[in-house]
Amino acid sequence: MALNYIWSGFFLVGFLAALAQWLFLGDTEIFKKIVDGTFESAKMGVMDIALPLAGVMTLWLGIMNIGEKAGAIGWLARVIAPFFSRIFPEVPKDHPATGHMVMNFSANLLGLDNAATPFGLKAMESLQTLNPDKDTASNAQIMFLVLHTSGLTLIPLAIMAQRAILGAKDPSDIFIPCMIATYVATLTGIIVVSIKQRINLLNRVVIGWLGGMTAAICALIFFFTNFLTKPEIELVSRVSSNLILFSIIIVFILGAMRKQVNVYEAFIEGAKGGIQTSLTIIPYLVGMLVAISVIRNSGVLGFVVRGLEWIFISLGMPTEFTPALPTALMKPLSGSGSKAMMIDAMTTYGVDSFVGRLACIFQGSADTTFYIVALYFGSVGIRKTRYAISCGLIADFAGIVTAICVAYLFFG
Repeated sequence: MALNYIWSGFFLVGFLAALAQWLFLGDTEIFKKIVDGTFESAKMGVMDIALPLAGVMTLWLGIMNIGEKAGAIGWLARVIAPFFSRIFPEVPKDHPATGHMVMNFSANLLGLDNAATPFGLKAMESLQTLNPDKDTASNAQIMFLVLHTSGLTLIPLAIMAQRAILGAKDPSDIFIPCMIATYVATLTGIIVVSIKQRINLLNRVVIGWLGGMTAAICALIFFFTNFLTKPEIELVSRVSSNLILFSIIIVFILGAMRKQVNVYEAFIEGAKGGIQTSLTIIPYLVGMLVAISVIRNSGVLGFVVRGLEWIFISLGMPTEFTPALPTALMKPLSGSGSKAMMIDAMTTYGVDSFVGRLACIFQGSADTTFYIVALYFGSVGIRKTRYAISCGLIADFAGIVTAICVAYLFFG
């Protein structure tokens, strides 16, 4: 029901915003802009996302099947089971879904979006096998989705690359702020969903794992900032990410050969589901992208930003950060849209300006909540999302607030 109200609300709010611009601002092209945007978004959903995803899905579902037959996915599940059994109590300790989720989170940490999506869709499919009500999101699926939408990424390589293209003096100076913001968003997501699901996080295993991950991230930040130059950070992150990903493929193949598995047949068996999954998600994907396009092209975000700026001024709060807010507001809706907002902020205010840097931190602090909900739940036919969207948006909000705070701390 949540998606029904949100989807319908996007169209109604967009229409009202466009009507206001036509009546009060005399913008006679606004409705044409919205209609053109809906056609463009529908085309993008099929041609630029679903069809290219079919190839990627075919590849990685085949690789995943090899990993399962090699026993690698089961091994990952056993390693992470003590922690995951606490935050995913409905998932059996040795269930393949645990390994699939670990692969998804690992790919996200490395910033490998092309690999993360197939892993994530496979994880959602595995969790669906445990779901007693196939039309409604289970607790485990909601926890997984919220953790995914928090967008935990160790190294925001794409953002640093874009800053370098635009001539930033130090493209990687947003590295630590991005990591802090996205980590806070992830922790917030875990806490909010755990409260809703009555999961006890105050036990030694959970605290130990979360403390260990926090320590590891802090150690990585310390190493990168004290022992590597800025160009070396980008080089190491780029090489290590792709090396790790390729190593996973090799390990899966070697493990399968060791167990005398026919590797090619295992690949074909797993790859067969790639195209079908991509076709399944097209209606959900197009529907959400078109609704988001209406919001973007109707000028709603501009109204919201001006309203927020008026509120901050009335409260006597600083407003230097408000020009970067369109990136933050667009991020839960559209990754490409928020990237465009980020680039616009950097080109308008300066790549090394406070606004330009903050827009980059916003871009790296969370993921595209509505897109991910439509993609992942749509792939397994879930229509009742329960509280997944609200918890995801709370995590996004925590990332936005943290991004503003660390931007003032580092660059204010």
